[in-house]
Formats: sequence, C-alpha cells, structure tokens
Amino acid sequence: MKTSLNRLLAVALLGASFFSAEPALAQATAPARGAFVDFADVVERADPAVVNIRTTERPRGPRGQAAPGEVDPFEMFRRFFEPNMPRPQPQPNPRAPRGGNQEEVPRGVGSGFFISADGFILTNHHVVNGADEIYVTLTDKRELKARIIGSDERTDVALIKVEGSGFPRLPIGDPTKLRKGEWVMAIGSPFGLENTVTAGVVSAKSRDTGDFLPFIQTDVAVNPGNSGGPLLNTRGEVVGINSQIFTRSGGYQGISFAIPIDEAIRVSDQLRASGRVSRGFLGVTLDDVTKDVADGLGLGKPQGAVVINVAADTPAAKAGLQEGDIVLRVDGRVIENRAELVRLIANIRPGTKVTLQVWRAGKTRDVQLTLAERPAEQTAQRGGDAQPKAPENAKANALGLITVDLSEARRKELRIKGGVQVVSVDGAAERAGLRPGDVLLQINNQEILSAAQFNELVGKADLRKTIVLLVNRGGAVNYVPIRPAR
Repeated sequence: MKTSLNRLLAVALLGASFFSAEPALAQATAPARGAFVDFADVVERADPAVVNIRTTERPRGPRGQAAPGEVDPFEMFRRFFEPNMPRPQPQPNPRAPRGGNQEEVPRGVGSGFFISADGFILTNHHVVNGADEIYVTLTDKRELKARIIGSDERTDVALIKVEGSGFPRLPIGDPTKLRKGEWVMAIGSPFGLENTVTAGVVSAKSRDTGDFLPFIQTDVAVNPGNSGGPLLNTRGEVVGINSQIFTRSGGYQGISFAIPIDEAIRVSDQLRASGRVSRGFLGVTLDDVTKDVADGLGLGKPQGAVVINVAADTPAAKAGLQEGDIVLRVDGRVIENRAELVRLIANIRPGTKVTLQVWRAGKTRDVQLTLAERPAEQTAQRGGDAQPKAPENAKANALGLITVDLSEARRKELRIKGGVQVVSVDGAAERAGLRPGDVLLQINNQEILSAAQFNELVGKADLRKTIVLLVNRGGAVNYVPIRPAR
C-alpha cells in the first residue's frame, strides 16, 4: 500500500513540475513523449492570439439573396465559413470603431490568429472575400477594424491587419514533423461562439483535396465559423489553418482539413510583399499514372504525371513537351503524382529555368524550359472529333477495334504525324472505356502511323499482357490500359 502511494505521489509531483512552467507565447515547450497532455495550459497561452472575425456587406440585390461567400451545404468538401447566420443583434460597443455605413448587414463570422505583434493576422480567403468591412474581436473584447493586405483564392489564405502594437502572437510550428495519431487542437468561433476549443488527432498528412496544397487531415471537431482559426500541436505551435470539412450534411462528420502552416506562411510572405501570389507555370494539363499503365509502358512502378494537354504558346509548348509525355523528375526531384508536380512548379518563381525528365516512347529524355507566371485562370480548349464511317466488310482486331486513317487536315489540327481514329468498339477495348471518335496515337510506346500498321501491331502483341494505348479524346491525351485476356 505504501509503495502504491509513493508511486502516485511521484506521478503527481512529476505532473506538477511539468505544468508549473509556463513559457512565453512565442516559446512553446513540448511534453515528453508519453506524458499526459494538459490542453488547458496550451489553450491559456494560445487563446489571446486567436481572434473572431465578422464581416459585413452593403446590400446589392433583393432581400434574401445569398451572400457571396455562401456555399452549397451538401458539398462534400466544404469550407466552413458561416454566411448570414442568424444571431442576436449586438449591443453598441463603446470601444468599437465608429462611423461607417449604417446600411451594412452581417455577412458572416470566421476566425484568425496573430502572426506578428504589429497586427498581422492569418485567416482564410473565403472568410474575407467579398466583404465590405472586416471587424476583429480580441479576447479582451476589443473590436478593431481590419484591412486586407492580400488574399489568395487558390490556397484559401488571406492576410489582414489591424492597427496597433504589442499583440500576442502564436509561435509557428513545423507541420512536416507531425505524426499520425498525434494530438492537435483547434481554437475558433464555430457558429459565432468565440474562443471555442476542440481536440483530436492527426488522421493523415499530405491529403490531396486540391491542386496547390497537401492538407492535414484530423478528427478535430470543426464547424461553420471555425474557418481561419489555428490548428495547434501540444506545444502550442500553429501547424495549420482550419479550412475545410468532409460532409454530406453541411456539418462536422469527423473529418476536417487544415492548410499546413509552412505553406500558408509562404503565401503570406508574398501577400505582405506585393499583395498577390505569383506561381510558376508550365502550360499543361496533367493526370496520374496508374499501375496498369506503368506496367504496360515498362516504368516499373506508378509514378510521375502524364501530360494530357499542352496549351499553345506556353513554356511547355515552346520546349517541345508533348501529349503523352510522363514527367518523372523536376531538377532531379522525383515526382510521385500529378498533384506533387503541380505544387512543385507553382512554388518555383516565374522566370526560373528547370529541367524536366520525361518518359517518351519507352525512353527518358530531358526537356529544359523557363517557367512563365501562372495566369489567373487556365482552361484547356477541347473540341469534338468528327466521326467517319467504318469501311465496308471491316473486321475488328483482337482488341475489338475498327479504326481508320486520319486525314491530313485532322493530323495538322492535332499536331501529330500519324494516329488513327476509332469508328467501332467492342470486346476488351469497350470494357476499357474506349469509344468511337477516340484518336489512337501509340500502342505500348510505339507510334501508330496508319490503321493497317495498327492492326499489324495488335496482331503481333502478347494478348496475355496488358496493352497500353495512348488516346486523344476531345483534345486531351491519356493512357488507356486494355486487358485482352479475361
């Protein structure tokens, strides 16, 4: 009995010695691995640096019209800013900024946090986008008017500022050191309830739900109004900005996503310097490499990104990059998938020269180019393919395809030397998803020059193995694996 009491006393003293030390806000301390985590101490240090953000707008349309920030509540991935949420009418605040347009109406609430003592605040783009006025409420109940320094829709990061000095700021952590299962917590204003704390664990890292950011996935409860608030580790460091949830109902369902803080700081640095973000640009549309395609082309394993469209008058087009090329490396760095290539290029300064290692027709080659600046919007122009008729008495080949030669005009339009057009689909090709109108460019890394040559190549192919065709459909090019034997 005495031994047990001594052990309990030792544990109690250890806990007391650990939690008695309360470092400055910018100097977070970490609990020993396996030690009990007291969220209260972390929150007590971090809370003053987290702010509530409310936005207003001037009416521009009929009463009842949706606010610019409103989101379909049944969207699977939802940004959880709460526009036009019913709330009690606020009482006049003698310390609040005076003046302004009395016709302003509430637009929504969100969250944010100080990253500097002189008033710079990080939040989400969709929290402040379209707002006429932005008000920031601190934990001491002061309400200050904020202005937008810059906002980036693609990463959903915004930098705003309030006038003043001596504001408490949150220390910046390293999200690359997060581990699955590690405790994290969120502080924000769900449903307008200021400084609410929820906790959970890291569910996954580098989760792809968009082109420009690898999100941190957690099971921390977040709801409308949490947008822009910090995700903190047990040392009280910011590791992310809460930005999205996965939902079928519009509310929290156990999966939430945060923008890694290192990515957000990289964006905010550009916003602070110039008010905008510039990104490198290739001028291509990309897709992932599947295992079947990798096996069929002899790549060894599925990696890299397939070029399915090259836009005219872009760095990719000028350097000779082609549809069907698979980008394997950028300046020696291995590319695992499409999203990684998009992010890597976007993070390189426009005007920088890069070397791409690409897989083309069964061989690797280097393509050098100078990146341009990514335009505001980039959409591929895709047209329809004219559908010719099949020759009389034509028979399908072993893949179930009947094809015809392309006209010279059609080849010039597609910028190709050979290629054939599909006019009939059956069997294995139909199961693989091919359809009339598709233009076939390669079979197992070999260029297709004519319908007769294509049928000859199919006749010589080992139909016990996967056959990989390079297919142009509506201007977009991709690899299609076909399994003839079933």
